[in-house]
Amino acid sequence: MEAYLPLLFFIIAFLYATVGFGGGSSYLALLSIFLVDFYEIRSTALILNLCVVSIGTLFYIRHRVFNWKEFWPFLVASVPVAYLGAMIKLSDHVFFLVLGVLLILSGLALLHKYLKTVLVSREFKLPLQLGIGGAIGFFAGLTGIGGGIYLSPVLNMMGWKDARKVASLASVFILVNSLSGLAGLIRSDSLVLHTSFTLKLAVAVALGGGIGAYMANRKFNTKIIGLLTAVLVIYIGLRLILLHLWGIEI
Repeated sequence: MEAYLPLLFFIIAFLYATVGFGGGSSYLALLSIFLVDFYEIRSTALILNLCVVSIGTLFYIRHRVFNWKEFWPFLVASVPVAYLGAMIKLSDHVFFLVLGVLLILSGLALLHKYLKTVLVSREFKLPLQLGIGGAIGFFAGLTGIGGGIYLSPVLNMMGWKDARKVASLASVFILVNSLSGLAGLIRSDSLVLHTSFTLKLAVAVALGGGIGAYMANRKFNTKIIGLLTAVLVIYIGLRLILLHLWGIEI
């Protein structure tokens, strides 16, 4: 099974990148099967996240979807609290339970996003933007992923901008908060990496993420992929809770 990991990570990166995510939640779940060291799992997932969203962000900037004037309140508020969240040392048991709950909620919100037929678009006041960015930034740092998978469903449910704008913000949000989280891991002496193993997976997710980001920026219809991603996110969250709460594997 381990020999097929790069291919599996390639597919996951592709799926997540088409909807503006990095795939950190799935990386965490899969790595927990093959790695023993909890901090290596968290560190590796964060690095892979960065590989995917760095490419996605470049695509969004090139295609002029990225807009700093609209995005900065979310980003500025999230970075410092993501750093603080990453410094909190949870036990692996509590960590995966928290991640599982957040993923199920995010997956349900994603389903709502891709199943609804009436689209709305509205502006947010600055305090609301700062509040959303800060709150999600904290959970991003705490769970070791960029947080786009939490941010995107919230913004879509609340009707902020169109889907491509949200995906673009999610990609940049993941990038800056993954960097902030990485700094927090380094500062708390929690960064653990196996170089050769991480490098193989990094190449796989960079390729998958690059193709996915290209398709997303070509206005490819991502509804089916979005629904599949939502189901995958819910499954991963449910699996983490059942496994770490009752020892049940599904």
